[in-house]
Amino acid sequence: MLKIERAFYRLAVLLVAVVLLAPSIVGSAIAAEFTVGVVPQFEAKKLHSTWQPILDALSLKTGHTFKLMGSKTIPEFESSLQKGEFDIIYANPWHAVIANETQGYVPIIKDGKKKLKGILVVRKDSGINEVSQLDGQEVAFPAPNALGASLLMRADLQNLFGVQVVPIYVKTHTSVYLNVVLGDASAGGGVRGTFMELPNKMSDVLRVLYETRPMNPHPICVHPRLSDEDRVTIQRAFLDLGEDLATNSLFSEVPIDLPERASIDDYLILKSWGLRDFYVSE
Repeated sequence: MLKIERAFYRLAVLLVAVVLLAPSIVGSAIAAEFTVGVVPQFEAKKLHSTWQPILDALSLKTGHTFKLMGSKTIPEFESSLQKGEFDIIYANPWHAVIANETQGYVPIIKDGKKKLKGILVVRKDSGINEVSQLDGQEVAFPAPNALGASLLMRADLQNLFGVQVVPIYVKTHTSVYLNVVLGDASAGGGVRGTFMELPNKMSDVLRVLYETRPMNPHPICVHPRLSDEDRVTIQRAFLDLGEDLATNSLFSEVPIDLPERASIDDYLILKSWGLRDFYVSE
């Protein structure tokens, strides 16, 4: 009889323990929601149509929810970034360096097939054949912090060539090229992708005078408040989506050809390139 009473006692203790632990067990199984900030390279509609299918596929892979948080302008995005408002970000390489310094964001994914470079264009008939000829000249850029087209380009002009230019900020890459075509600027900073999208009547008038040093492309980074488990799970999901032919095409508009692992070490070289001297902090 005593053995039976002891058995019931042990069972009762076990049941109490299960009841007490149940909330934490259930809680650990509940999917989390993560906020995602994307540098506004495109207008809002295109940004949503590009990223929402990726985030939906990521949800299916991980069981978590990923909420796209829009930023109307790059300065607005940068402000939110500096405050650590996003759990996950897709940002340019210099953003990644600054965000790592201020908030501890760490890169987990980058494109494994291409590098990022800026280009400097002039009119074919300008007579400008050397970068040194631009010293003291007006040069068009989209914005101070546009990475390849402006930030790295201005650092290269000054630090590699000793050239001081008068910057004109015209908001878009198209406006940069148009200013050069019309002769309102002696040269202009852009990137190969936007240059290739120009109509022939514009691109035929221009030629590339210089390309910047190559750097690793825009990374996907996560805030340190995410657990190691969540970080690894999200990274693995991105890699799986990139390796699957059925989902790889989702990244084409980003554009990312093939997602691969990334770390902050892939971007630290930018600290030695003098970009900080040209970065405009909002």
